[in-house]
Formats: sequence, C-alpha cells, structure tokens
Amino acid sequence: MTATSVTVIGLGPMGHAMAGTYLDKGYEVTLWNRTPAKADGLVARGAHRADTVEAALKANDLVVLSLTDYAAVYAILEQAPAALAGRTIANLTSDTPTQAREAAEWTAARGAVQITGGVQVPPPAIGTPEAVTYYSGPKEAIETHRAALEVLTGIDYLGEDPGLAALFYQIGIDMFWTGLVGYLHGQAVAQANGISAQQFLPHAVKTMDFRYFLEFYAPRIDAGNHEGDVDTLAMGAASLEHVMHTARASGVDSSLPAAVLDLFRRGIAAGHGQDSLTSLAKVLKP
Repeated sequence: MTATSVTVIGLGPMGHAMAGTYLDKGYEVTLWNRTPAKADGLVARGAHRADTVEAALKANDLVVLSLTDYAAVYAILEQAPAALAGRTIANLTSDTPTQAREAAEWTAARGAVQITGGVQVPPPAIGTPEAVTYYSGPKEAIETHRAALEVLTGIDYLGEDPGLAALFYQIGIDMFWTGLVGYLHGQAVAQANGISAQQFLPHAVKTMDFRYFLEFYAPRIDAGNHEGDVDTLAMGAASLEHVMHTARASGVDSSLPAAVLDLFRRGIAAGHGQDSLTSLAKVLKP
C-alpha cells in the first residue's frame, strides 16, 4: 500500500475509465470485476487483477467502487466483510440518498469509512480539468485521499451527511434525463418532417440553454413567489397543446408532451392558471 496505489472494483465504462486514468498517472492499480475478462486490457497496461474480493480490498487503503447500484455493492462486499476493516470506500455507485446512508452505516459497522460520490461527467471526461464529483461523508477521509480522488475529478464537497452527494446527484440526473428525452422527442418530430438532428443542432443548443430561466426562477422558488408576470400555466398549456398536435400530425408518439400537459392542467385545476410555471412546485410537492 502506498499513497499512489488504489483498488478499483467494477469495470463498467466508468470504472474502466477511472482505472485507466490511475494507470496513466502512474498509480499502482488493483482490479476486481465480476467478469474478470473485462480487466484484460488494463492488466496488459500494468494493473493487477485480484482473484478475490478479499484480495482486492486488502491490497489498498483506498477502494473505489463504481457499480450499477447498492445491491451490487452489498453482493460484492459481503463476500469479504472482514477485509473492509481500516479501508476507505469511495462509493461512486448511483443509488438513493437513503441507500447511501444505510451503506455508510453498514461499512462503519465493519470498520470501514464510506465517502459517497456522484460523478458529474461521462466516462471519457474522467481525468480532464472540467470533471467534478459531488462528495459527502467524513471530511477527514476525503482530505486523506484528496490527491488520489483528484486524479479522477475535482471535488465538490457537500458535507458530512453521506446521503448528500447521492441526493445532489439524483436531482441532477432527474433534470438530465428529463431534458434529454425532451430533446429526443423534438428530434423525432424534426426527422419526421425531413429535418436532420445536425441541421437542427444550433437551434437545439440555443433552446436548451436554460440559464436565464434558472437564474430568474431560483430566487422566486425559494421566496414562494409564483407571480405570472413573465409566464403563466394557461399560456404554457396552450403551447403544449400545439406541440402535442404537431407531434401527432407528424406521426410521432405524443405521450411525452401529453404527460407534461396533464401536469399543467392539474396546476390550472388547482387555481394556478395565471401563475408562473414555478407554481407547479405546489402540484409536484403538495
């Protein structure tokens, strides 16, 4: 074990990128994956393949987990719980805040420390200057391993609560997938009308630049100010009806705009027709 050695468990696209980045930076890397062959390319570059979870855990003080969910975390770590003692587990696995908190308690009961992470970039951006990861958990553990963690990404430390990084991550993912599905629906309508995604690209970039609206809405949401001085739910509902009819006329599934329109109509039925879009917060969180 050295300051420049690390164990990586989980070799999906993200874990593979992380292990490769550590190798690029001269780290001694130990690997374990449920499908051992996924480590072949990294082993050829100098990584060590552990035969067991126990060997992988015992190889280093810092263990980076990049798995599908926390069920996979338990399925792997329960193979060698005694080997967790004294380790710091950088758990970069996606799951709920509750799962992250429960896993932190579970690892602590076995003598390990969990720091929760939510990576904010795709695998190709690991190791680049713009890459950032949300982290939460014991600050001392993060500071101890800061240099190794920063090989992968910058650190946005949110606090001691191990669930905070997972919470911030899931909020962002909520926005990310919802926004991209909206983009794909729009491109389906475009292609149905003979407009390529590449042709529409500059317009898509401008349309999906929400910065003005986010900066305008954020203080109003916090203040509970849903005044319809700039936009109203009634106006939005009329607009969404046009979108839905355009999609249908183009032969494109209209269930996505229909679902959003239904939400707008619920807001209108609750008496917010002349209030801002932000009044939907009252519908989404009664």
